[in-house]
Amino acid sequence: MAGFNPYFCIALFGAIHFHFSGCRQWPPFVYMATVAINLATGSLQQEEIIVGIDLGTTNSLVAYVHPESHQPTAINDLGRGTIVPSVVHFPADGADPIVGAEAREYLLTDPQRTIYSVKRLLGKSYRDLGQHATQLGYKVIDDNSEGLVKIRVDDRFYSPIELSANILRELRARAEHALKTPVNRAVITVPAYFNDSQRQATRDAGRLAGLEVLRIVNEPTAAALAYGIGLDPDEEKTVAVYDLGGGTFDISILRIQQGIFEVLSTNGDTYLGGDDLDRAVVDHWTATFGLPEAFRTNPHLQQQLRLAAEMAKKYLSQHDDFTTHLTDEASQNITVTLTRAQFNDLIRPLVDRTIAACRLALADAKLEVGSEKREAGHTTEPSSASHSPLPAPKLDAVLLVGGSTRVPLVYDAVSEFFGQPANNSLNPDEVVALGAAIQADILAGNRRDVLLLDVTPLTLGIETLGGLLDPIIPRNSKIPTKAGRQYTTSVDGQVNLKIAVYQGERDLVSQNRKLGEFTLTGIPAMPAGLPKVDVNFLLNADGILKVEAIELRSNTRQQVEIKPQYGLTDDQVEQMLMDSLVNAKDDVAARLLIEARTAAEQLLYQVNNFTRKNRQHLTEAELTATAAQVATVQAALAGTDRDPILKAMDELDELTRPYAERVMNISIQQAMAGKKID
Repeated sequence: MAGFNPYFCIALFGAIHFHFSGCRQWPPFVYMATVAINLATGSLQQEEIIVGIDLGTTNSLVAYVHPESHQPTAINDLGRGTIVPSVVHFPADGADPIVGAEAREYLLTDPQRTIYSVKRLLGKSYRDLGQHATQLGYKVIDDNSEGLVKIRVDDRFYSPIELSANILRELRARAEHALKTPVNRAVITVPAYFNDSQRQATRDAGRLAGLEVLRIVNEPTAAALAYGIGLDPDEEKTVAVYDLGGGTFDISILRIQQGIFEVLSTNGDTYLGGDDLDRAVVDHWTATFGLPEAFRTNPHLQQQLRLAAEMAKKYLSQHDDFTTHLTDEASQNITVTLTRAQFNDLIRPLVDRTIAACRLALADAKLEVGSEKREAGHTTEPSSASHSPLPAPKLDAVLLVGGSTRVPLVYDAVSEFFGQPANNSLNPDEVVALGAAIQADILAGNRRDVLLLDVTPLTLGIETLGGLLDPIIPRNSKIPTKAGRQYTTSVDGQVNLKIAVYQGERDLVSQNRKLGEFTLTGIPAMPAGLPKVDVNFLLNADGILKVEAIELRSNTRQQVEIKPQYGLTDDQVEQMLMDSLVNAKDDVAARLLIEARTAAEQLLYQVNNFTRKNRQHLTEAELTATAAQVATVQAALAGTDRDPILKAMDELDELTRPYAERVMNISIQQAMAGKKID
C-alpha cells in the first residue's frame, strides 16, 4: 500500500512530478433551460428544486425543502433509508461502480476494490496523509510531494474527486427518483476547517457529478439552520457548533442577529473523527490480544478488525461491555473484548484534542464560558466597567453534530467544558443535510430574511524575501472579502515577479500550505524599488480565492483563480461534461496519456542515472531485475493507455525501494565516518 518511494526521490537528488486531472466517469447530461413536470402529481413545476447535500466521510445524505410544508426533509428513496454510506466498490468485471450500502458489503470480501473515507483524501497530498495512508484497505499512490493523491484499483487510477463524484452522482440519482424531477443544482457542505484545496475539490466533484454547485457551506452553519436558530429575524443568539463526524472535526462560534449568521471563529482538524476512535480500538486490541501481523498487512483482516472496532464503538454507546470474535488467516477464532471504561480511556486523548480546539475557538471569539472561566482563574463576578466596557457575548447554546457525538464521553466532555448541557435533540447524521436544504431554499429566493456570513479558517498570504509569509487576509476574516498590499522589485531591471500564495499561520512559508503560484510578466525594467505592484486577494462566498497582480506604472496586470495543485478549473470541468456527449473523451485521454508518458520518461532517466552511479552497491540480481522493469515501463510507453504506464512505474518504484534505502544508509554512514556525535 506504499506510495512512490521518498527515499528513492532523495537518492536521485530530485523529485518526480506529475499529476492527473481527468475524469473517468462521464455523466450523461447537459445543462439546458427546461420546464419540469412532476410525474407524481402531473403538475408543472415552475421552480426547480435545489437540494442540500452532506458529503460525509462515513455517510452522505441529500435533503430538500418540501414546497408545500416548507420543512427540510432527508430523502429516503425506495425505503432504503436516508443515509448513503460513503463507500464506492469497483466490480472486478469492470461494471459500473456500486455506491452505498451495497458497496459497504464488499469491505470484507473485496477490500482492495472498495473505497471508503474518501473525504479524508480530498485536496490532500501523500505527504498530508503521512502514516494514515498505510492504514487504509486500498492502495493510495503518491503522485509527488505536493500533488493530489491517487487511489489504485487493479490497473486503474482514480482521484478523490472522481470517487466523491460517484457518491454525489448516487445521491443525485436517488433525489431525482424520489422527487420525480431533474435535480441539477445543489448546496454542498464541508467542514468549517476545510482549506481552499479541499473546498475546490468538493466543488469539482459536484460538477463532475452533474451538479451546479451554488454554494459551499460550512457544516456548522448548516447545523445551526437545521436547529432552527436564526430563522426568526428578531432572535439574537450566540451558539457553539461542535461537529465530530467520521473523519473530520470542527468547532464554530456563531452569532445570529436579525437573520444574519456571523461566524465569530472556527477551529478544528480535518483528520480527526470517528475513524480515529476506531483506530484507537484497533491498536488496543492488536497490542492486548497479540493479534497476528496479518491483521495489519492483509486487507481482508484489516477490514475485519476495523469494522469490529466500529461495531464496538457503537455498542458501547449503549452498553458497558463488548465481545466479538475475529477469524485469522488459519480460520482460527480470536476473542477480543472491550469495556466502556477501557474505551473511554483509549479515546480520551482524541476527545481532549477536540476540547483544545474549542478553547482556541472561544479565545478567538473573545468568549469565556463554563470551564474556561475556572481554568483561566476568572471569578464568576462580572468585570468592572473600567476593565470591560463591553461585556463578552453570552453563549446561548451548544449544538452537537455528527454521528461520533453519540459517544457518551464526547457528550459529557463537551457539556462539562461549555458549562451547559449540549443540545443533541436532532438526528446528528441528518442535521447537516437538513441545514444545507434550508440554505438551498434561501438561495432559491424562498427565504429572504436570512443571510449567512462565514469566515476564512486560515490566514492567506504570499511569500516574501527570506521565505516569510506576508499575511493579506487574516484567519477568521468575514467572507466574501477583498484585501491587498503593495510590493516592489528587489533587483535592478527585474521584469518578472513570481507570486506564490500560501495558507497557514506560521511565519515561514515552508511551514504552511502552498496553494499555487503565477508570474507577473512585462514589468518595465526599472531600478529596484521603483515598480509598484498591487497584489489583491478576493475570497468569494465559497471560500475560493482569486489573486490579481497589477504593476501600477505600466498597468500590467494578471489575474488567476488559485486552485489546488492538481488543477481542475471550472472551464476544464465544464468542458469535460460537454465532451462526454461529443466523444471528446478520447481527447482528454490523449492529454492524460501525454502527462503519464512525460512522468515515466522522467522516472526512467532518474533510475538509469541512479543505477549507473551506484552499481557498486547493487547486486547483479538487483541490476537485472531493475533492467527488466525498466523495459516494462518502456514497453508500456509504446502503448496508448495511461494505466499500464502508471502500473509499471508503481512496480518500478516498489522494486527499487529496498536498495534505494540501502544506498541512502551507506551515504549517511560515509558522511558520518570519523565524526563524533555529542
